[in-house]
Amino acid sequence: MRSVRARAALGATLVVAVALIGAGLAVLLVLRAELTDRAGLEAEVAAREVAGQLALDRPLDELDLGDEDIHPVQVTDEDGRLVAASQDLEAVEGTGTREVAPVRSARAPESVRDNGEASIEGGEGGAGDAGDAGDEGDEGDDSDSNGNDRARREVSSDEPVLTDGTATVDGETADYRFAAVEATNSAGLTLTVHAGAPLAAGQEAVSTVRGAMLTGLPVLLLVVAAVTWLVTRRALRPVEGIRRELAAITASQDLGRRVPEPGSRDEIARLARTTNETLTVLEASVGRQRRFVADASHELRSPIASLRTQLEVGVAHPGLLDVPGAVADTVRLQDLAADLLLLARLDAGERPGRAAVELGALVREEASQRTGDRIAVTVSVPEDESFDVSGSRGQLARVVGNLLDNAERHAGSVVTVAVGAERDAVFVDVTDDGTGVPREERERIFERFVRLDDARGRDDGGAGLGLAIARDVAARHGGTLTVGDAGGGGALFRLRLPRNT
Repeated sequence: MRSVRARAALGATLVVAVALIGAGLAVLLVLRAELTDRAGLEAEVAAREVAGQLALDRPLDELDLGDEDIHPVQVTDEDGRLVAASQDLEAVEGTGTREVAPVRSARAPESVRDNGEASIEGGEGGAGDAGDAGDEGDEGDDSDSNGNDRARREVSSDEPVLTDGTATVDGETADYRFAAVEATNSAGLTLTVHAGAPLAAGQEAVSTVRGAMLTGLPVLLLVVAAVTWLVTRRALRPVEGIRRELAAITASQDLGRRVPEPGSRDEIARLARTTNETLTVLEASVGRQRRFVADASHELRSPIASLRTQLEVGVAHPGLLDVPGAVADTVRLQDLAADLLLLARLDAGERPGRAAVELGALVREEASQRTGDRIAVTVSVPEDESFDVSGSRGQLARVVGNLLDNAERHAGSVVTVAVGAERDAVFVDVTDDGTGVPREERERIFERFVRLDDARGRDDGGAGLGLAIARDVAARHGGTLTVGDAGGGGALFRLRLPRNT
């Protein structure tokens, strides 16, 4: 997928889809849990109503089981046997027992048995005796029934046991939430009431919400994809304009053209401005390169033409051959070629070496080799201090040599070189007693092939590359090269380099 718009639309759609699916699942789970809890609470209320009747010793056959079609009920004794159940309950799963037909519990007292035999016999012939006995028993146990028996009547206050299951009521099978609540009557018998609440309404609500989500999700994702596509297309429209203009610049090689800058202040506007700034720098660099080639060709043409003339004269008239002049022109060509080669290497980004160089020894060595200078160089280097720097010894020697050459060319009678240190830097000062450098020309003299008017004569030597090379080398060593006024007049060139620590 090569289109940014397509990738953005697809990415936004996927993110929204994941977010919506996650949120939808969370909503469904919360809704389902809420509805299930509500059904459990409804089942608990129904179970506690029946359990309250049992705690009050209501007979099993007289229990009010509420709406049996909505809340199926089972009552089991301590042995798990079913002693009461909803009339229309046909099958059940998930409660204490699957039985739906009540059986008589041997431990149940007569007061809670369903049509117990004792009650029936008392009604047929022993009713009077049983009644008298019952009356006597009631009179004799009055204090006990008002005390311990009444205290044992209770409905468990513990949290009910909630389970999920199914029940078939009046021929219809459905899912239910069952709650189990214990009740203890006056005889100390603990019965368990299982009451259910239907889950159909909750399941239908969850299903409705899920269907709405499944229907709305694709539509929403299509809307998100379409909006993202349109917004991205509109946002990237300036980028296409920039691309077309850059393609035109590449085809025409006209670096004077610029890409359109949108009026917004966003990233694309900054990209356009940065692109135009890059084109400006590139145009200036290409211009400098062209001027450099033109100036180099001009500088090379003069010594080559002079050397050719001398050689042609020598061929025609051997006695008139100016051998020293030919040698001088050859040396000049050699020096110029070396300078051009060094500049080309510096422009290519060649990094200097990281060898340790003692700058004081380097300056003394360079000064001692200048035996043919018209003005002797005065060297000032402290003997008791080390001036270590890191870099290329050959390139740093070229810098010192170029500064001394420049001083010799402009000095009247004095050329001095001094080495010193300040904080974390080492400096080399080269001074002369010439006319100095005008303040407005102090940066221009470091440009390539630039010579001030009073140094235009080619007999003075130099092609205007020495100071440019010196500053480039200093910069690539992490240092600086500046020019100022000397104390007694003339120029002061200061080379400053980081000191090794």
